[in-house]
Amino acid sequence: MRGVDPAWLPDEAFRPIGTRRTLIRGSGPLVDTVHGEVAEACVRFGGSVSRDGSPQPYDLVLELTGAGDGDGGEAFTCERGDGPTTVTASGGPGLLYGLFHVVRLGDAAFQGSYERAEHRPGSALRMLDHWDNVAVHPVMGQVERGYAGGSLFWEDGRARGELLGRVRAYGRLLAACGINAVAVNNVNVHATEARLLTDRIGEVAEIAGALRPYGIRTHLSVTFAAPLVLGGLTTADPSDAAVRAWWAQATARVHEAIPDFGGYVVKADSEGQPGPFAYGRSHADGANMLAAALEPYGGTVHWRAFVYDHRQDWRDRTTDRARAAYDHFVPLDGEFADNAVLQVKHGPMDFQVREPLSPLIGAMPGTRLAVELQATQEYTGQQRHVCWLGPMWSEVLRFRADGESTVGEAARGGLVAVSNVGDDPFWTGHPLAQANLYTFGRLAWQPHADPRQILDEWIGLTFGNGPSAGLHAIMDGSWRTYEKYTAPLGVGWMVQPGHHYGPSVDGYEYSPWGTYHFADRDGIGVDRSAATGTGFAGQYAKPWASVYESPDTCPDELLLFFHHMSYEHVLHSGKTVIQHIYDTHFEGVQEVEAAREVWASLVDLVDPARHARVTERFEEQLRSAREWRDQVNSYFLRKSGVPDAHGRRIH
Repeated sequence: MRGVDPAWLPDEAFRPIGTRRTLIRGSGPLVDTVHGEVAEACVRFGGSVSRDGSPQPYDLVLELTGAGDGDGGEAFTCERGDGPTTVTASGGPGLLYGLFHVVRLGDAAFQGSYERAEHRPGSALRMLDHWDNVAVHPVMGQVERGYAGGSLFWEDGRARGELLGRVRAYGRLLAACGINAVAVNNVNVHATEARLLTDRIGEVAEIAGALRPYGIRTHLSVTFAAPLVLGGLTTADPSDAAVRAWWAQATARVHEAIPDFGGYVVKADSEGQPGPFAYGRSHADGANMLAAALEPYGGTVHWRAFVYDHRQDWRDRTTDRARAAYDHFVPLDGEFADNAVLQVKHGPMDFQVREPLSPLIGAMPGTRLAVELQATQEYTGQQRHVCWLGPMWSEVLRFRADGESTVGEAARGGLVAVSNVGDDPFWTGHPLAQANLYTFGRLAWQPHADPRQILDEWIGLTFGNGPSAGLHAIMDGSWRTYEKYTAPLGVGWMVQPGHHYGPSVDGYEYSPWGTYHFADRDGIGVDRSAATGTGFAGQYAKPWASVYESPDTCPDELLLFFHHMSYEHVLHSGKTVIQHIYDTHFEGVQEVEAAREVWASLVDLVDPARHARVTERFEEQLRSAREWRDQVNSYFLRKSGVPDAHGRRIH
C-alpha cells in the first residue's frame, strides 16, 4: 500500500517467483490467494502463471492434493529434483504457507536439487492478541501498551472501514511468517468493547473478512460480566442456567456473522476485571461455561492465568505475586474442558526483561496451556529502543520446565504474543521492531529454530543482503544490552509507574502491585526460597526447585529474583553484586553508542525513510540508556556506600 512500509514482503522478495513459470493446481479461497500473489509477481517481473493448465515445462508447481481449504491442512512439502520445484499441501493453508516458504528461499528454491521435506507447524495455534480499544481510553489511549500509533482496527468508537485494505495487508504479513489467529480487541474489555459481542458483531465480521484470505481466524476478547452488562440478567454466575443459555445464544449469533470464528479471550478476576470468584465459582467453572457455548462451532476459549492480588500490602513479605498463578490454577488441573486453553505468561510476573519461566508451565499436564509472550515492548524500550527478543523467546521455548519436555512441546494450546503493531507507516513504530513480530511467527511455527537464522531471513527479506553484517551487530545482543542498562540480575520493575518507560528505581517499591526489590543498605533482592522466603522456588519441578533454592546454584542472571543478597556477594562471574551493577550499566551505554555508529554506517544500504526513523530512535535510546545508567548507579552507590572499583563518575 502506498506510504506503508512493505516490511518483509517487498516487491523484490517475489522476483525469483515472478520471473519464472508457475503452475497452480487446486481450488478454494486460499488457493485463489496463492494464485493472486503469484500472478501479481508475474505481472511485475515478466513470468507466467497457469491455473490447472496443460502440461508444459514449469519452474514451480504449487499443488493442492486434498479436497479443499478445510480447517486444518497447514503442513506442506517442498522438493526439487530434475524438474520443477514442487510444493504440495492437503489444505489451502498449507499451500499458502508453502508459497511463502518459497519466497523466503528466494533464488535458492530453484537451484540444484533437494529431497522432499515436510514442513509442519510445531504449534497448531499461533496467535496475536491486540490490546486495541474501540473507544479511546482516558489513560491507555487507543491501544493499551501500544507504541506504534493508533489501532489498525478501531478509531475512537468505530471500526476503521477505510483501513480494511491495510488490515488485509497485515494479514498477508502475518501469514508470511506463520501466524494464523488474531484477537482484535483489548483483554481489558470496557463498556464500548463489550458490545462487539452483540450489536456490533458486524464490525468484527468486516475485520474477519479482511483477514480471512490469508488464513487468519478472528478471535474476540469478551467480558465475563456480559450477561449483566449486555443481556439484562441479574447475574453472570456460570452455574446459572439462564446465564449459560445467554452465552449459547450470543455465541450462535457470533458464528452466524463469522462462520470461521476462532473463539473468546478472557481476562477474569484480574486487575479489577469481573470473574467467577464473585459467585464462589472457580476459573474452571467460568472457562467451561464459555467452552460449552463455543464447542458446537469448533471454537476455543483462551482463559488468561494472569490472576494475582494487585492490592498487596508492601509491608507484608509473605505475599508474593510470583506465586499467584500457580496457587490459583494448579489445583484445577484436569478440570478444564478440551476446548478451554489456559493462557500463561512465560514469566511469573509481567514480561520483565529477565524472569524465570512460570512454574505453571509443566505443572498442569491435564490442561491445555498456551504460552503468552509480549511482542509489544512494554518493559523493553517501548519500540523506542532496539531490543530484539528472539533470544529471550528461544530460551523460553527450549526450557525443559518439567525436566523432560520443552516449553515449545508443552504448549499444546498454542503460542500467543501481545501485538506490537499499530497504524504507524512502519507498522511497529521502530522499523527494527518488525523483527520481533516476524521472529514470533517463525518461532511459533518452529519452536526449536535458531533465532539468528530467523533474523537472517528477516534481514534478507526486508533489507536485502547488503546490510546483513551491520544489522546482526546491532540486533544480536540488543536484548542483553537493554538488560545491562536497566534492571540487574532479574530484580525487575525499576520503571516509571503507570506508563513503564524510563528509570524509577523505587517507582513501585511501596505500591500495592507486588513488584518489589527490597533494596536496603545491606543488599537487594527478594527471598523466594522455600527455606526462608516466600516458597516460590519450591513451586518448580526438579531439578529447578533445588537449583533456584540456593544462591550457590542459582544462575547469576536470576539471583536477585530468588534471593536477597549482600552487595559484596561474589557472583559466579567473579564480580560482586554491586560491581556487576556498576559495570553492566556502563557497558550497556557503550554498546548503544557502538550500535548507533554501526547504524549510521549503513546509510547508503538502507531506504532513506527507514534510516531516518531508526536514527531518530537511536538518539532517544542513547539518552534513555544514559539516564538509566546514572539513576541506577547513583541509587546503589548512595544505598550501599560501596564505590566503583574503577573510579568512574557516579553522581
